Amino acid sequence: MLTTTNWIEPRKGRPFITLTYTQSLDGSIAARPSTALALSGAAALTFTHHLRAMHDAILVGIGTVLTNNPALTVRYVPGVNPRPVILDSLLNCPPTARFLDVTRRPIVATTRRADVVRQRELEALGAQILYLPAERENAARVNLHALLAHLHAESISSLMVEGGARVITSFLRARLVDRIVITIVPTLVGGVRGVTDLLSDTQHFPRLRNAAIEKLGDDWIAAGEIVWD
Repeated sequence: MLTTTNWIEPRKGRPFITLTYTQSLDGSIAARPSTALALSGAAALTFTHHLRAMHDAILVGIGTVLTNNPALTVRYVPGVNPRPVILDSLLNCPPTARFLDVTRRPIVATTRRADVVRQRELEALGAQILYLPAERENAARVNLHALLAHLHAESISSLMVEGGARVITSFLRARLVDRIVITIVPTLVGGVRGVTDLLSDTQHFPRLRNAAIEKLGDDWIAAGEIVWD
């Protein structure tokens, strides 16, 4: 059963990474950019919180924070809340963000382009502001390899990545995903795709190994280990 399998396996120099998101039957995660869309049913949502409880930390991008204002907690099953990690290269995170909790020591990963005044505001609310190099090909994005090395040094051995689309695609393109879990909802949306760019050339795409699919309520959970050609 997907809901009882222990998926976490040690990785050298970085956390084990589970990428998870919910999409419609046609691959949409939102109807329009920067808008929230609740898709999954109660059973699949409970399973997502089960996954959260299995991981040391949970990561989203600033776009998800601004759109959904998620608490990033475990609420529908017993378990410990994962440590929040936010990708926010310019420190646009508002002080009203729900994940800000001094007891959880949230990490906000940013670059030297960040707003110093906002840094002080977020630190006063318990956030650890982590300055990291930017991606060489895109100065507006945090270098994921540098971030994962830091998380590993902080004894974070497992990381759940929840998206949105830019974050999902960035982790896949960087080949920094060990296992993927997709909730598929039997709805057609025609909106924003979860994967927004090709992940390889037209002959070599990532595949799933030991793949499984399970029906939860009206939704399906598809999961497997990523294999990179």
